[in-house]
Amino acid sequence: MKHIFKEGKQDAPVLLLLHGTGGTEEDLLEVAKMIDEDASVLSVRGNVSENGMPRYFRRLAEGVFDEEDLIFRTKELYEFIDESAEQYGFDRSNVVAVGYSNGANIAGSLLFHYENSLKGALLHHPMVPRKSVEIPNLHGQSVFIGAGANDPICAPEETEELSKLLEEAGADVHVQWEHSGHQLTIEEVKGAAAFYKDNIK
Repeated sequence: MKHIFKEGKQDAPVLLLLHGTGGTEEDLLEVAKMIDEDASVLSVRGNVSENGMPRYFRRLAEGVFDEEDLIFRTKELYEFIDESAEQYGFDRSNVVAVGYSNGANIAGSLLFHYENSLKGALLHHPMVPRKSVEIPNLHGQSVFIGAGANDPICAPEETEELSKLLEEAGADVHVQWEHSGHQLTIEEVKGAAAFYKDNIK
């Protein structure tokens, strides 16, 4: 997978950066600096193209995921993180996802499908990746969700459902609501950074 790796300070977490639809591995580098300047960064470009726009998995329509492709691409990303840990010599158990929109959805899918896939996650405008699946034990994991009260793509009910599912699996979840739409706001990033410092790092 096309990616950028930047080594940070020893023992600092590795921030797994996952962009939104049409983004690239460059998109969230400044966000990563705001969250933790000392962290290593593994920023990955989605392997799927939708009308020339990179994504992490296919969708059938707006808000309707291709579940078969989602499962396949989640496994692909999970294995890529494993391979990257070997290649770059970082601690596989110290990976924190930072995802926006489509990137937040694939990060959520990692949590839904693989136990201990992430140390924690900062999810901006995520949806529920799959309905009616048994989620692995997430005890000890912390998840931040940034949400827009007026988000036309990710309705507040979707955010509340995702939060409930993650909490029922044992995760410590914090939702930060903004009076905004689907865009990633500076207030959200600041909130994610504070949550990360207090609960994950």
